[in-house]
Amino acid sequence: MNLSAAYGLLAHGLLFGALAALLPLGRFRNRVALAATTLSLLTGMAPIMLAVFGPPSVTLLALGVLQLAGLQPSPLTRWPALALLGTAAGVFAAGAGWLGGELYAAGYQPWPLLAALLPVGLALYWKRQALWLLILAIDLLAYAGGLFANLWSALVDPLLVVLAVAVAVRGWVLPFIASRRR
Repeated sequence: MNLSAAYGLLAHGLLFGALAALLPLGRFRNRVALAATTLSLLTGMAPIMLAVFGPPSVTLLALGVLQLAGLQPSPLTRWPALALLGTAAGVFAAGAGWLGGELYAAGYQPWPLLAALLPVGLALYWKRQALWLLILAIDLLAYAGGLFANLWSALVDPLLVVLAVAVAVRGWVLPFIASRRR
C-alpha cells in the first residue's frame, strides 16, 4: 500500500467519523464518532469511498478533524463556502473547455498557482483567519511532501464541493424559513 492509498483510507475513515459527530447524541457524541471511524475502516465503507472519490483533499480532512475535535462553529461558513465554490467552478469550467486553458493541469506545475495563493494567504492573515491560514499551510505541506501529484487535489475535491454547496444553500434557506415563520 502506497502513501496516497493509506492517506485516503484513513482520511475517509475520519470523515465518516466526523459525519457521525454531527448527530445530536449529547455525551455519547465522541464515542459514536470513534466507533463510526473504526467501523468505516472495518466494514469497507472507507475503501469504497476511496475507490469512488479518490483521496480527499487535505482541506476536507482538516475540516473533518476540526468537527471531530468539537470545534463549534465550523470554520466553513457561508463566505468560505462561496469562495470554495467559485474556485471549483473555475477549475470545472476550464476543464470543460468553457474557459481558455486547462486550469487543473496548472496544478502539476504549480508556480503560477502558488503565486495566486500568495495574495489569498495575505488576505487570510490580514482578516485574522488563522484557522484558514493553517489549513492552507497544511495543504501546501501535503503537496510539497509528495502526498498529492497535483496541488488542486490537495486544495479541493468533489466531497468538499458538495459540503460547500450544502453550507451555501443553508445560508440562504435558513433565513428564508425564519422570515416565513414570522
